[in-house]
Amino acid sequence: MLQIRKFVTFDEEVLIEGFKATEIPWRMYAVAAVIQNPWAGKYVEDLQAEIYDIGPKLGEQLTDRIVTLAGGGDEIEAYGKSAVVGLDGEIEHASALIHTLRFGNHYRSAVGATSYLSFANTRGPANAPIAVPLMDKNDAGRRSHYLTIQFSIADAPRADEIVIVLGGASGGRPHHRIGDRYQDLEALGNDVDNPAAI
Repeated sequence: MLQIRKFVTFDEEVLIEGFKATEIPWRMYAVAAVIQNPWAGKYVEDLQAEIYDIGPKLGEQLTDRIVTLAGGGDEIEAYGKSAVVGLDGEIEHASALIHTLRFGNHYRSAVGATSYLSFANTRGPANAPIAVPLMDKNDAGRRSHYLTIQFSIADAPRADEIVIVLGGASGGRPHHRIGDRYQDLEALGNDVDNPAAI
């Protein structure tokens, strides 16, 4: 059964990056749910019942909140997900709730994405760093959108909790200038597989 203790919102608006003003404000944002870990303190062989119960509910609620925060699904260009399990849990518990289509497809559909959700799953105490890696929602090789949101929650996760997070960004780094993966692949003679060229 899903037990949410609280939601936490992160919202960053960058006006100057690297000593140079941005053309438009660059936003990165995240919404976290602090939930009770249903498997804390014990080994459970079959996690499926809780995944099926909790995953869709969390996916829907976090998606609604982050889309509202962004001002609509079309405003989100880069996206990702993360989970931090408390010390009485396993990394598998963090993975279980975010690595299911029942969780991620809510976000993917809401922003019209075709690429997979980049992810991180870690374990830590309260105030542990929460890192949410992002990538372009439709182009996995677009390096400008390789981003990481980092924040922490002073009182979470408790030992028997999991922090589940969705993250997003309004665009890529304001002054990106390292190119995309496709130039490297072409130079190396590999299959370019560039979705932007279709």
